[in-house]
Order: sequence, then structure tokens, then C-alpha cells
Amino acid sequence: MKSILFYLMATAILIFTPTTNAQQTGKIFRIGYLDNSTAPGSAVYVDAFRQELNKLGWIEGKNITIEYRFAEQKPERLPELAAELVRSKVDLIVTVGYPATAAAKQATIVIPIVMANTLDPVGSGLVASLARPGGNVTGLSSLATELITKRLEILKDAVPRLARVGLLRPVGGSDRQLKDLRPAAVALKVKLEEIETHLDAKGLESAFQTAKQKQVGAMMTVSARPLFAERKRIVDLATKYRLPAIYPEDGFVDEGGLMSYGVDLEDQFHKSAHYVDKILKGAKPADLPVQQATKFEFVINLKAAKQIGLTLSPEFLSRANRVIK
Repeated sequence: MKSILFYLMATAILIFTPTTNAQQTGKIFRIGYLDNSTAPGSAVYVDAFRQELNKLGWIEGKNITIEYRFAEQKPERLPELAAELVRSKVDLIVTVGYPATAAAKQATIVIPIVMANTLDPVGSGLVASLARPGGNVTGLSSLATELITKRLEILKDAVPRLARVGLLRPVGGSDRQLKDLRPAAVALKVKLEEIETHLDAKGLESAFQTAKQKQVGAMMTVSARPLFAERKRIVDLATKYRLPAIYPEDGFVDEGGLMSYGVDLEDQFHKSAHYVDKILKGAKPADLPVQQATKFEFVINLKAAKQIGLTLSPEFLSRANRVIK
């Protein structure tokens, strides 16, 4: 009888004891983080990523370490930074943006790669398909091509009789976001002035001077990590030249910008932490479908509107998810 009771108790313990997972093995996993931007410029999203990892039980110094590599807005550095991470034998690489993801994929076909936010990963050849990415890359895809067109529509609604819009884009940047924007501008009867700029103080000042010379009535930017890193300077220049502007991320509005419409990037970085969690627990990137962005925000800053003398109608304001007064 005693032996039967012992057997039952032992069986119960086996049934109700949680299976040991990656977090309980005592191993400290090494995560690489590769970004074309700067550390200060990306801090808000790095924090969002780390906080979500913490919620999932992954704590730096306890069961993970994170090796950060920032290209400081010099994309030519990304291949070597990616190679550094591979040589350091990280268990996984988190990438931000297409150039970083492409560099990581070029550096390794073995180490899992999680895209935190990448434009058109199928069209750019990073994954085979969203449902079945194949290979060692998976993660989050943005909808930058579709959203930039929507931002132009919003800008035209906000600025009466808008006829000419300046589009700020980094020198050497990709044209993929413009494939739908250019015909959309024609349909909206808006002249699009594309202004390439170097992302330093002199280059950005010159870009806004060019915009004024071309008599644009408003400004917008492409979605690009280097531009986000310079958001404070860009917002200040838009105010200085009294140009209404719409941006792809609410971080610009938090720095005093007029409006933003785009993907909730903090949500994207939260979700990327869940991909990391699954892969460190044994999932394969090829088996994890790429997720497209599902959460968007339209934010308006009334203080900024007042500074440049722009009046926005109650109907227009009612469309926003958040209005800063």
C-alpha cells in the first residue's frame, strides 16, 4: 500500500511540476541588437523592448545579456557591426530597419534574426513570405509605403489650399516608400518637392531653406531611423520656418511637432520581445510568421499649431487618437 501511495505522489509531482524552460537552465543567453540609428535617438524603443522582455522573465545580467551596436547613422558600418555580433557568438540578433536586417542576414544564415520594424521584408527579399518566412529571419513588418500616402491626405486636409509639399528624405535613402506617394500626390493635385538632405545641422537647415525657396506650404518626411534620431532638430526647423508638418512617429510630436500618423512603434518593439522569448525557448524563426503592424496612432499638437498660426477645425481634431493642448 505504501509503495502504491509513493508511486502516486511521485507521478503527481511529475505532472504538476512546470517543464524546465530556457529561463530555468541557468544559461545566460546573449542577444545582439543592431540599429542604424544612435543610442540616444533609439532610447525610447530600446526601453520598450527591454521592459517587455522583463515582463516575460528575461532580465539583463540574470539570464540574458544584450550586445548593442549602433551605426550612428552610417549604414556603411552595419556589415562590420553585424559581423562583430556573429563573431561574439550571440544566440539571436534583433534588428531595426531594412539596412540592419539585410546586414545581419548577410552575416549569418544560422543565428536567428528578429526584425523589430522593417519595411516590406518580402519585397526586399529578407523573407520568402509573411506566413512562411523560411530561413533565419522573422519578426515585425511596417506598412510605411501605405502610411506615407495617408499622411499626405491628412496634411492636405489640415492645410487649406495646399498646393506644394516638401518631402524630406536622407541622401541615398530607398525609394520604396515613394512608389505610391508620387501618384497619390498627382491624384490629390499636390506638387511633391523631394528634398534630399544630409542629417547634420547644416544639411537640415539647408533642406528647409530649399523648401522655402520652392514655396512649399507644408512638410513631411519619409519613415527612416536616422530621421527619427534627428527629430528634435527637424521639429525646431519646421517651427522656425513656420511650416506645418506631419511625421511618421509620435516621438516627433512629443518633441513639439505638429502631427504624426503611423505605426505605434512601441507596440512593435513590445511584440519583437515576444519573438525573442519564443526563439530562446526553442522555436525556429522559419516557423514564426512575420506580423504586419496592426496598431496605428494619429496625434495632433495644438501648441505647435498655435506657434505657426494654423487653425485646425473641430472635425479634423476629432479624428485624432490623442490631442496635445
